[in-house]
Amino acid sequence: MRVTTRHVRILAAAIVAAVVIGTAGFVVIEDWSVEDALYQTVITLTTVGFREVHELDGAGRLWAMVMAISGVAIIFGSVGIISEYVVEEVTSGRRQARAMMRSVDAATDHYILCGYGRVGAAVARELVHGGQRVVVVDTSEASRDQAAADGHLIVPGDATEDATLEAAGARRARGLVACVDSDSENVFIVLSARQLNPGLFIVARANAAEAEAKILRAGANRVVSPYGTAGRRIAELAIRPRVIDFIDAALSHGELTFSIEELPVGSGSWLEGRTVGELRSRGIFTLAVFLGEERHEAHPADDRAFAAGESIVVTGPAAELRTISAHA
Repeated sequence: MRVTTRHVRILAAAIVAAVVIGTAGFVVIEDWSVEDALYQTVITLTTVGFREVHELDGAGRLWAMVMAISGVAIIFGSVGIISEYVVEEVTSGRRQARAMMRSVDAATDHYILCGYGRVGAAVARELVHGGQRVVVVDTSEASRDQAAADGHLIVPGDATEDATLEAAGARRARGLVACVDSDSENVFIVLSARQLNPGLFIVARANAAEAEAKILRAGANRVVSPYGTAGRRIAELAIRPRVIDFIDAALSHGELTFSIEELPVGSGSWLEGRTVGELRSRGIFTLAVFLGEERHEAHPADDRAFAAGESIVVTGPAAELRTISAHA
């Protein structure tokens, strides 16, 4: 029988009941005060062995023997049940699971990663390198164990279900990445996530070319085909390897002193109202200004001022970019 907190509560209630009944028995049988009766009951149940409070008659001695036997039964029962409860708590992982869920419940502005296979693990590494917190959702116990070993928060369950995404904090998250192997599951994940949080930034994986349009219609902001991306990258490396190496180094974290970043222009932020020329004077070059999901201005003029709601793609010293990003 699996010991639960309910069994522990029943045991505690039995101890209290034994003390109350024993005290009442000494009060009724021996006509003692409640204080004396309670003291006699406690030392009898715990088999301490102190002398009797008052001399007992035949009925009192019989009641004391009943209390002593009850005390022995309660002591051995308590040791067995509590020991089994503690051992099961440690070995079953329930304590760790509760601690994990408390950490997930406290997470905000994080990324939810649905699927922790080879692609998912690579995505998680890059997100962590970018300073982001990751909550992994996966149905596979082996995948969850690997994600936990890699230091990520875990939510077991099917990411296509609203309850699972709710548990992962979809309403509080910054973004979601759907990269399970099944295109149909990715469609359902995107649909559920978009319904829970209309402002969530969603990136999804598409294995088949025909699935990309469906995933976008479901609500994804971006769709990536691992095979198509790999093919383009191989071709680019074959044609212009040094360019690709340079861009990879600029997008990496901590390898070079410069970087390429996307900075949102928040209302009332330091960037609002600043110009391209002002950033250039600090050694930061503006490559493009994005006005929305589709429209952008490439190589804007120095007098171009940034407005709230826009995003800018810039390159420059990594330390300077981090300082600006903190106030963006």
